[in-house]
Amino acid sequence: MASARATAAKVIRRVLEGESLHRLLPDALNDIPPANRPLCRELIYGTLREWPLLAALSKQLLKKSLRSKDADIASLICIGLYEQAHLQTPPHAALSETVNAAKALKKPWAAGLVNGVLRNHQRRDASLMGGLNPAERAALPSWLYDQLLTEYGDAIDDIAAASRSRPPMALRVNTRHISRDRYLETLGGAGIDARSCPELDAGIVLDRGVDVLKLPGFAEGWVSVQDRSAQLAAELINPQPGERILDACAAPGGKACHLLERQPNLGELVACDISETRLQRVAENSVRLNLPIKIVIADAAALPSALLLQPFDVILADVPCSATGVMRRNPDVKLHRRQADLPGFAQQQLAILRGLWPALKPGGRLLYVTCSILRAENDEVIGSFCDGPDVASQLFQLDNGVRCEYGWQILPQDDGGDGLYFSLLKKPSS
Repeated sequence: MASARATAAKVIRRVLEGESLHRLLPDALNDIPPANRPLCRELIYGTLREWPLLAALSKQLLKKSLRSKDADIASLICIGLYEQAHLQTPPHAALSETVNAAKALKKPWAAGLVNGVLRNHQRRDASLMGGLNPAERAALPSWLYDQLLTEYGDAIDDIAAASRSRPPMALRVNTRHISRDRYLETLGGAGIDARSCPELDAGIVLDRGVDVLKLPGFAEGWVSVQDRSAQLAAELINPQPGERILDACAAPGGKACHLLERQPNLGELVACDISETRLQRVAENSVRLNLPIKIVIADAAALPSALLLQPFDVILADVPCSATGVMRRNPDVKLHRRQADLPGFAQQQLAILRGLWPALKPGGRLLYVTCSILRAENDEVIGSFCDGPDVASQLFQLDNGVRCEYGWQILPQDDGGDGLYFSLLKKPSS
């Protein structure tokens, strides 16, 4: 029977080597007995969210660095530190199970090392924190901490706290089937506590996350899981009857589906993505929700001629980015992302905007979205694009976040939405 802690250590080792957590996790959890999967998942996500802090603590506790081939043991030590500090596991049980995991990793020589480090941590926890620098205490990479401090000042503490938190589970009610108030009553009848999101027309947030299959009416298309910040995209676009809309980077399809739920009388909605595999998720969502979406494999930076023949009224461009606004959902960002990556993202984002603009009809609007909180991918990109004579940015205001020169930045919130940037652009009519 696979050990949850040993499996978590193997996954984190592979993340350290550059692999994607989302790709690794499904197969890894399949090897774990169902009863142990929640613990394994919590240890992986929690440890990665805290990684810059935990790695710094373990460095203080180890007499010498472990060899690269023992990255699984280094990961296991950080897992043990996380469990001691953040979970309710009895200390003796957490210690013994983590030591046993070293044996499960077929490295019995490390059992004594793991035992000694974790016991030392129990004795010295408070004093160890004093040896950390501000970035480590915030559980952020140094380069990102410095960048966020420059851009947001004192707000960095709240941003860092949100990046370490478990994201709340938010839902989008399909009001074609059921009203939000009625669905809240239905949730209550099923023993699921929830509340409405006042800034949204159809948003709900659960007090505690549940398996989607336990949500009343999920299979029937009554509701979808979608972060509350992401739900703002459809509200900002405000789709009108008869409009043709292109969702240019559509996978997994949440925003495209929301547009059709909000306005079922669209002329057409085309969802494209460069990844055929990711487009399968769009197809699955459209079938479950019974929504008519035309799916096209395409590179948004170089659209096929068929998509340029009849320009669209609206284009949604939720572009690839650093994902610094969703680190709590993608904690491997803290390990993988580098400051040197930002110019490449900005170049790609600008190429997408330039590739999409010919597909927008005069008088049409384009909503640019990232899940980044860095100016280099947001206002600076839009500022470069708006140098053209046929681009105008439209100002708007949301209930929370920060006004930017060309759009609006929502910052991640511990008990709120993810960190997303929105910029609404319009092509002049003549």
